[in-house]
Amino acid sequence: MEEKVIYLLFTNTGTLLARVIRLFTGQSLTHVSISFDQQLIDVYSFGRKNVRNPFIGGFVKEDVRCGFLRKSECEIYQLAVEDLEYHRILERICEMEAKKDAYKYNFIGLFGVLLQIEWKRRNAFFCSQFIASLLNEVKQIQFSKSICFVKPEDIRMLEGLHLMYKGVLESYYKEEMEEEEQLQRFFLPFYLSKKLKRIKIAKG
Repeated sequence: MEEKVIYLLFTNTGTLLARVIRLFTGQSLTHVSISFDQQLIDVYSFGRKNVRNPFIGGFVKEDVRCGFLRKSECEIYQLAVEDLEYHRILERICEMEAKKDAYKYNFIGLFGVLLQIEWKRRNAFFCSQFIASLLNEVKQIQFSKSICFVKPEDIRMLEGLHLMYKGVLESYYKEEMEEEEQLQRFFLPFYLSKKLKRIKIAKG
């Protein structure tokens, strides 16, 4: 059966909210996001919509190349999933992105994790709750608790995740860009030679 890969990005943003979450969980990587490409061009999560205001949050498409995320300590994992599971997750994200203004950040749910009180709110998630809800589409993954209580660390410890990178996020995508440039330089002479041959043939 055909498999595809999704990417899970765990970060320590160093923000006030991240420090509070770290205080209660004891874990350094307090935020989790999902991507469908190794270069992390399209990254999705629940977090702040306004960089300057941590209390305005919801469904977000994150830009890891600017703002506070790029200097974050991070770990990046890949997870192989079945083709059908991959497309279910992708379809759900597309649906949520189309209605992103309807979704809110589940601040109350964070206190629910601390107090072990299950607060289910419609169209409201915190980051790990959101990712856990997506991973419920993957049959190989089984959470031992309600997704209302799932923390980033619970996701990071799942079987099947393979660590790709650990370090500063900015360094990761710079390495990816350098590798891509090297490939382009390697294949460019071949591409140009093929193009020149086509021009000569066209001129006859």
